[in-house]
Amino acid sequence: MAFKFPKPTPKGLWRRTPPAIFPPILGLLGLGLAWRWGAAGFGLPGELAEALLGGLSLLAAFAVLTFVVKLARRPAVVVEDLRILPGYAGVAAAVLCLEQLVSVIAPYAPEPARLLFWAAFGLHLVLLALLVGILIGAPAVQRRVNPAWHLPWSGLGVAGLAAQHLGMSGLATALFWAALVLSLLIWAASAEQARRERVPAPLRPLLAIHLAPMAYVGALAWELQMPGIATALAALSAACALGLIVGARWLLTAGFSPLWAALTFPAASSAGLWLMLGGRWQMAGGLMLVLATMITAPVAFAILRDWAAGRLAIKTNAAVA
Repeated sequence: MAFKFPKPTPKGLWRRTPPAIFPPILGLLGLGLAWRWGAAGFGLPGELAEALLGGLSLLAAFAVLTFVVKLARRPAVVVEDLRILPGYAGVAAAVLCLEQLVSVIAPYAPEPARLLFWAAFGLHLVLLALLVGILIGAPAVQRRVNPAWHLPWSGLGVAGLAAQHLGMSGLATALFWAALVLSLLIWAASAEQARRERVPAPLRPLLAIHLAPMAYVGALAWELQMPGIATALAALSAACALGLIVGARWLLTAGFSPLWAALTFPAASSAGLWLMLGGRWQMAGGLMLVLATMITAPVAFAILRDWAAGRLAIKTNAAVA
């Protein structure tokens, strides 16, 4: 994966839909789910959180539609997007958005949610197969582990949460262990790289993604009645979040870019996990929910505004269908 010189955007509806729209939308969906937990925990009207989730679901559905139109024009374009860092993160986030939508609608429409789950999970498996093929044929420098790897691989935890919300505990348990092992491998590889190399300033916001699987896998552990693992991952996520907050100036020194979307879904999902645990985690979860809202809303607005203005595809060098 590497950045390339931008190409001019051609004419035609959604021919260059940038996958970079999906990480902030993933953050917004995670924020809505966290507010669902927060409303219950703090005695706030649950209808507000559900209305928010309804609106965000429509946004996610529209974004998916625009990307599907792009793929319909030339399906091979997805491989080109996956070879570029913003595209890699964006395509993976698109699949996770679909899986999070399952968790959003499962309480209201379990059967449509089940159909959506199998479609999204099938796409997730196809994505993993494509990534393996790309890695096999890529030069060594492009096979380096980076935080965006968590989205497709550790992101199996998001699929596990969706499965659990549909009552498929056996599949959810299998996905939990797969996501946990893959998370540990990516964390270990990333720690070794960090020991030997410095992270370039423009790529530093991606480090926040390491927080996301702690929250996804921790939430799944809690719902699978594994409180010890859930609490351990919550404590690890709290330490990681504190480190990111303390190092925020260093993390964001390169200035705003679409990669700031990497701050959104980890913060939102961490708030959701802490609120889910309740008890001594309740207050920390509430504070994190406020912080996640303050981060996610403006970052998502700025990125989606660039998309609407036609700038995001150029900034992220999205592939052309």
